[in-house]
Amino acid sequence: MSVYLHGLSTALPPHTLPQAQVQERAAIIFGDKYPQFSRLAKAFVTAEIDQRHSVVPLDWFSDPHGWKDRNEIFMVEAKKMFITAAQAALQNAGWNGSDVDTVVTVSSTGIATPTLEAQAFSEMGFRTDIMRVPLFGLGCAGGVSGLSVAQSLASAKPNSNVLLVIVETCSLAFRADRLQKADIIASVLFGDGAAAACISTSHPETREITLAGGYQKIWPDTLGIMGWDVDETGFGVVFDRSIPSFVTDHFAPAVKDALSACNLTHEDIDRYVCHPGGTKVVEAIEGALHLNQGSLSAERDVLRRAGNMSAPTVLFVMDTVLKQGDTGQMMACALGPGFTASFLPFHVGQGLN
Repeated sequence: MSVYLHGLSTALPPHTLPQAQVQERAAIIFGDKYPQFSRLAKAFVTAEIDQRHSVVPLDWFSDPHGWKDRNEIFMVEAKKMFITAAQAALQNAGWNGSDVDTVVTVSSTGIATPTLEAQAFSEMGFRTDIMRVPLFGLGCAGGVSGLSVAQSLASAKPNSNVLLVIVETCSLAFRADRLQKADIIASVLFGDGAAAACISTSHPETREITLAGGYQKIWPDTLGIMGWDVDETGFGVVFDRSIPSFVTDHFAPAVKDALSACNLTHEDIDRYVCHPGGTKVVEAIEGALHLNQGSLSAERDVLRRAGNMSAPTVLFVMDTVLKQGDTGQMMACALGPGFTASFLPFHVGQGLN
C-alpha cells in the first residue's frame, strides 16, 4: 500500500533577526561576562546565516527569563505557528480540518498539556474522534522521524488522512546565565519555525510523491552529544563540538544500513534531503556521502535564510527541493538527540508543482 504526500507547508514567526544585529546584541549580553566571546564571535560570520526568525523580538533576549514566562510565550506563539502551518498544508492538499483522522504533533522546545493539537482544536475544525499523537524529545531528528511515524500510521489505516505538524521555538531556550560555549553557538545557529504535511494512501490528483517506511539508527553511549539540560530557569542546550567529526566518522555507515533496509543503494539516490544542523555539519555530510562540495545547495539556502530551526528545518529543505522541480528517488536524513540518525526514502514523480 503506497503512502503519498498530499500537501506540504512551512511557517515562520513574525520577528526577523538579521545575523549582524544578533551578533551585536550577543556582544552586549556576553561580552563582559564571557572572556572567550570575542574568539567565538567569528562564528556569527562563518555560520553563513543571513537571518533567523523568532517568536520574540530582539530586545527580549537582554532580560532574564524563567520557566513560567518562557512557556507562557510557547503556549501562545507555538499554537499560532501550528495553526498557520497546518491550515496551509490542508489547503495545499485540498483537505479541511474535519477530513483529518490522525494528527501527529512534533515539538521539543516547550511543554503543553493538553498538547498543541488540542490547544488548536477549535480553530482547526478537527473532529471529536481525531487520534492525537504528540511526539516530544526528538530534537533536530523530529522532522524525519515525524514523517516516518505519520507514514506508518497512514499505511496502517488505508484511506485515512494523517496531518503532521512540527513546531519549534528554539529562541525561547536562549540562556545568558550559564556562560557555556554551547549557549554561544546556539545564539549563532538556532531560530524558530514550523512545518506541516498531509499524508494518506489515497492517490493524489497532482504530482505523485511517495513516502516509504522510515529507518532509525541510535548509537550507544552518546547521550551527551545533543539534547537539553533542564533546571529551574528552563532548557539549556547540549550541543557538543564533536558533532561534525561524529558525522564524518559514523554517518556513511548509518546511511548504508538505512538504504539496505529500504532495498536501495547509494547509486539509486538522486538527491539526499538533509537537515542542515550547521555549515560544518552540511560539509561533513557531503564528505561522508562522497557528494560534491556545495551539492546540498537547498540545505545551505534554508540555513542562510532561517538558520537551524531544529525539527521542521528538513521540511523547509524538502519544500525547497520540490519547488525547484527536482524529481526521482530521494532520502530524507536528520541527526538528533539520542544520538540518533533518522531516514525516510521518498520518490518524486513528474507532474504539477
